[in-house]
Amino acid sequence: MSETVVVVVPDADILASAVAARLVVRIIDAQAERGWASVVLTGGRIAAKVLRSVRDLPAADAIEWSHVDLWWGDERFLPAGHPDRNETQAREALLDSLALDPAHVHPMPATDGPDGDDAEAAAQRYARELAAAAKPSSSELPHFDVLMLGVGEDGHVASIFPEHPVGYATGTTAAVHNSPKPPPTRITLTMRTIQTAEEVWLVASGPDKAAPIGMAIEGAGPRQVPAAGATGTDKTLWLLDRPAAAKVPASSWSLR
Repeated sequence: MSETVVVVVPDADILASAVAARLVVRIIDAQAERGWASVVLTGGRIAAKVLRSVRDLPAADAIEWSHVDLWWGDERFLPAGHPDRNETQAREALLDSLALDPAHVHPMPATDGPDGDDAEAAAQRYARELAAAAKPSSSELPHFDVLMLGVGEDGHVASIFPEHPVGYATGTTAAVHNSPKPPPTRITLTMRTIQTAEEVWLVASGPDKAAPIGMAIEGAGPRQVPAAGATGTDKTLWLLDRPAAAKVPASSWSLR
């Protein structure tokens, strides 16, 4: 059973620094154990702050970046390089400054890619890429050391929204249509895929996240609050600032 840890810090800047430091250590530990690390990135304001903080950490120089696989939990289905894409945000915040192996950076397809504006075909392409990275095992998915997620004001994670049909998807990836947040078409890892990660980190800041986070931690259903279903096989980390944790009972805080 996954261990759940709730970490609460004073504000968003401290949160970004704390998550960045934790991520660097986790990657170093994974490389010490297996020679490789695999991380799933997310988007949003706090995610960008985390990546910029990683860039500024001297300890990040201890990472062999060419031995890191980078994936994305979801993506807005837009042309490559569009400023609203999570990939674009991540590249600008950190990735373009690293000595990464391009073959191990796995952005989700864009609308100007080989599948054009066919989101279902693009989602299946990403599923095949995941499966190819899982070989020589028989799994459909590679090992994920850390899968990072933001939490929306409605409790969504990746592009899995409350009561949306994508919450029932059974594959490893899914196309999302009629998203309640723009743009309407997206690609996402499914909840089933999210739950295969060794550690799932839910990173959130601000008072607008407090209500769904409180509901998720107190046992809401994953259809109503998708964040409640995002759990790691080994550990589930809620990494929050105080405003985001306002509706989480202090007795649930593991670290503060």
